[in-house]
Amino acid sequence: MTTFTVILIGLIILAFVIFFKTIRIVPQKVAFIIERLGKYSTTLEAGFHVLIPFLDKVAYKHTLKEQAIDVDPQSCITRDNIAVEVDGILYMQVVDPEKASYGINNYQFASTQLAQTTMRSVIGKLDLDKTFEERETINSVIVDAVDKASDPWGVKVTRYEVKNIVPPQSIKDAMEKQMRAEREKRATIAESEGDRQAKINRAEGDRQEAIARSEGEKQKRINEAEGRSEEIKKVANATAQGIREIALAINEKGGINAVNLRIAEQYLNEFGKLAKTNNSIIIPSNLSDIAGMIAAAASVIKDQSKGV
Repeated sequence: MTTFTVILIGLIILAFVIFFKTIRIVPQKVAFIIERLGKYSTTLEAGFHVLIPFLDKVAYKHTLKEQAIDVDPQSCITRDNIAVEVDGILYMQVVDPEKASYGINNYQFASTQLAQTTMRSVIGKLDLDKTFEERETINSVIVDAVDKASDPWGVKVTRYEVKNIVPPQSIKDAMEKQMRAEREKRATIAESEGDRQAKINRAEGDRQEAIARSEGEKQKRINEAEGRSEEIKKVANATAQGIREIALAINEKGGINAVNLRIAEQYLNEFGKLAKTNNSIIIPSNLSDIAGMIAAAASVIKDQSKGV
């Protein structure tokens, strides 16, 4: 193999190396910052690109996806002088790769540091109890502060979330006692309310029962009165009908004789009953008065029959 052949092969290999070194394939959601002779030249987006050999180089690579960055735990002092340990997570996205490359040395470190200092400032304005209640406010304040500061860096802060707020153990114990007392208080109130409602329900039930009982008694008396009234009417009607039947029977042939006989029988029966008792009785001096009495009764019946 001659020297010319070796040199030719070497040149071919060098050409391939240079060719492949100048080819750049940028993935989706990634941006390459190209410098030409040490100065910013262009930003390569997703796709196939060819650089100028020995002049262009890829200086920075940035992902355009949203990034989640952990903010390390830090000690913060609340307004009521309680030390709490707070950590969180910061969400951001590169919107201007050029500014992210030349606006600041490390935008991730700067953003997390700014989030921590803002967190200390916000926690210092709140009491311990409020720090647990005002998470949304804390998140909003940190997002506004970091997003405003990171605008020259070509970074957009989308949101911040507080993960943990950890008070000292002594404060935890005091809070546990307070929560236990509050739960016992609510349980006592709930029990008393239940007892009160039960008494009200029983009283209402007794009232409804008394009303129903009185209504039933009232209806019972009304029914009994109506029954007695109906009974009296039927007895009166039956008596009247019996009297009419007797009057009709008297007016028939032989009716008066039958009445006389009946009266005589009843008189003798009643007189006999008086004689059986131990009471003193007065006997008429003239027993013929019995016949006179029967005649008088028959006369009355006859007059009444004529009137009918």
